[in-house]
Amino acid sequence: MNKVHLRPAVPADAPALLKIYSPYVLETAITFELAVPGPAEFRERIQSISAAYPYLVAEEEGRILGYAYGARFKSRAAYDWAAETTVYVAQDARKRGVGSLLYGRLLPLLAAQGVQKAYACITWPNMPSVAFHQRMGFVEEGRFLRCGYKLGQWRDVVFMGKDLGNYENPPAPLGPPLPWQGELQD
Repeated sequence: MNKVHLRPAVPADAPALLKIYSPYVLETAITFELAVPGPAEFRERIQSISAAYPYLVAEEEGRILGYAYGARFKSRAAYDWAAETTVYVAQDARKRGVGSLLYGRLLPLLAAQGVQKAYACITWPNMPSVAFHQRMGFVEEGRFLRCGYKLGQWRDVVFMGKDLGNYENPPAPLGPPLPWQGELQD
């Protein structure tokens, strides 16, 4: 792998991120989204998520290879210290360690922000994603049966979780996304 830079996502990244995301929407049950969002909606998602959580892209020679972010797990205040994580990698960049680079930066940023638990919601079956999350330290914590319908069948989801904090009592308020410097390279 050439030099891969990780940086915060910006709304102008929406077309490149949509190019990565679209095949997952149209051809797989990995995401339960049924239609590809438009560029304006995707720009708004980047803007609203990154206002509260880290949203990262991985680039190689100016080309975005993948992205990852943390997002609000649930809307009620007691859930503030939990975040749902998401990672997508371009089809031709899979199995190159891009997802691991992204999560390797994302998870510590979430922890520094005060997030105590990271969750991944994975459509079942999706053994590559389960294995990836296990390598990143996640463990299965729950399963919802037949909770989504896509591509002609009912789908289960598995929730995998990873402890990021030490669960102080009471917890400090969740901080804003932290700025970070530097880049990662292979």
